[in-house]
Parts: sequence; structure tokens; C-alpha cells
Amino acid sequence: MPITLTDQIGNQHTFETVPKRIVSLVPSQTELLFDLGLEDAIVGITKFCVHPFHLKSTKTIVGGTKNVKFDKIKELQPDIIICNKEENTKKIVEELQQICPVWVTDIYTVEDNNKIIQDFGELFNKRTEARKWIDKINFAYQDFLNFIKDKKESKAAYFIWANPYMVAGNNTFINELLKLNKFNNIYENKEGRYPEIQLKKIRLEGDPDIVLLSSEPFPFKDEHAFEIGRFTHHAKTLFVDGEMFSWYGSRLVKAFDYFKKIHQKLA
Repeated sequence: MPITLTDQIGNQHTFETVPKRIVSLVPSQTELLFDLGLEDAIVGITKFCVHPFHLKSTKTIVGGTKNVKFDKIKELQPDIIICNKEENTKKIVEELQQICPVWVTDIYTVEDNNKIIQDFGELFNKRTEARKWIDKINFAYQDFLNFIKDKKESKAAYFIWANPYMVAGNNTFINELLKLNKFNNIYENKEGRYPEIQLKKIRLEGDPDIVLLSSEPFPFKDEHAFEIGRFTHHAKTLFVDGEMFSWYGSRLVKAFDYFKKIHQKLA
């Protein structure tokens, strides 16, 4: 019986049978597919798909998220390619559509996150596994909301790049998770999702109480923390696991536990 579903950017897809050969161009979604029990169906991944680690030696690497090897993907004869609106460009998606159907996710909230898990459950006939993961996430989410409810709000800046310095802005999953943590992003209203900023203006633009330096995509070092710190008014600086703030899918279960540890450090 055919399956007809609509992805998160509004594209309707009809499959005559359950897709059996999957290429995933989004690291967090590769992890989710694995956690849904679809390891055998995954045929191609990106070089950034590092969880679970062994997939890099058992699956075909088809480039990066922004630099895709189309010929390699074509050779794999996929039934479906999994992309993300932020991770993969519109041009890449359009070219991939010449190969096979491309499912595009677009995730800003915990609700959006649960929707992709539900969608993958429907798409790949893994409804029971999807329900289990959604239940786990909802339980961890409610537990975290209970943990955070009496915490004070803090002003925060979340850095993703140095030279030039770039931060997470609005319309990002990172910003949503910052809000959940009661970290008010001082750059939430700056234009662009990942705006470039000038350190010398950081106090004028909000003067954060907390500076978060992400482990990805840029490897921040102590000298960056020192340089940023010079322009703040006694902000606490923390090196944080970027995967916990920016990866969606099943990773969110671990993220809520990780956030509790951050608050314990700040206490």
C-alpha cells in the first residue's frame, strides 16, 4: 500500500513501498535513523556523521553537508535522501531530487523534533520505535522543565565561530534550547541566524552574564575565552558540547541531562 507523507518544508512524497536504501546528509538525523533500528537501511552518510562511530567504516561517505558527491550518491541507488533546510542548501536539494525523493526537515522546537521522529516512524515502518523515543524525550523534557522552573534567568551569548566571531541568533534550534535553559540570548534580535559580531560591542549589545563557547563547528581554545572575556563585564565563560545544543533527533534525551550539569556548574 502506498505511503503519502509531507515533509517539514511542505513537499508531499508518495512511496509505493517502504524506502529500503537511505542516504542521510545530516549527522543528527543519521544518529536518529540508527536509534530507530535502521542501520541496515542506511547506505550513505556524510564525513560529519560521527555517531555511532562505527558507521564511518561500514557505510559509504558521500562528502560533507555542504559539499556533496552527487555521483557517489547516484551509485548507491537510494530510495530516499534525508536532508535538512539549515544543513543542506536549496541548490543541493534540487540537484539531489534528480536522483530520488529528498525528505527535508526544518527544526526549531522540541515539537518539530518529535514530528521528525514520528515522520520517520511512518516512513520507514518503525512506528513503535519512534513512539518509544518520543516518550523518552517528552519524559526528559518535562523533568527538565521541573528542574529549571525555579532557576534565575541569565543573559547569554552562544559563540559558534572565531575570526570572525559568529554567534547563534534567532530562528535556530540552539536559540530554542537556550531559552529552555533560561539563557536569554542577547543576539536573539540581531539580523541573521548566525550573525557576525564585533567583540568590542558586546557590552553595548547586551553584556552577557554567561558566554558559551561551542565545541562545534569551531574548536575554541582558552585564548578565545580570554579575548571574549576582556570585552564582557565579568561574564562566566563555559566550553560546551555543541552537539547537545544543536543536534536534534534522539540526541535530545541526553541533552536534557547535560543541561542539568551546566546549571550545577553555574550554581
